[in-house]
Amino acid sequence: MSPERQTGFTLVELMITIAVLAILLGLALPSFQGSLRSNRVATTSNEVLASMSLARTEAIRGIGRAGVCPSTSGTACVANTDWAAGWVVWHEIPAAGGPVFTVVKVIQPKQRTTVTGPADGVVFTAQGRAQAGATQVGVAPSDAADPARCIRVGVTGQSRIEQGACS
Repeated sequence: MSPERQTGFTLVELMITIAVLAILLGLALPSFQGSLRSNRVATTSNEVLASMSLARTEAIRGIGRAGVCPSTSGTACVANTDWAAGWVVWHEIPAAGGPVFTVVKVIQPKQRTTVTGPADGVVFTAQGRAQAGATQVGVAPSDAADPARCIRVGVTGQSRIEQGACS
């Protein structure tokens, strides 16, 4: 009679497999953290750029001025250079007794990302030009200096993203 062989893993084989897996994860995790950080910055930069484009479009539609400004409540602008608490896109409608400001879009706060821009925001005229001239908004991860992005708004109102911190 021949003895039956059992198939499967022994405890030693399982422990060696787990040890190898732990070593591989230890090597891959720091690289993955950098990818996550870069993705957060790119996503936030694109969101700022989209907000600028929406505000400029609202202004060009002929309703009146429009802009992007920092906001903590989502209903009104606050004079603050820290935009990480969120921002709003707004436009004004001319009315008797003064213009009426309407919030078009509210952008929620960004975690682990630093967003800095002009304290009074960016305002576009009905011609689509930046009212205060050329300006910039910087985006960077809150736990490191790199990767950083700079959204530059030219005098003509066109916006673009550049790699690196704003200077």
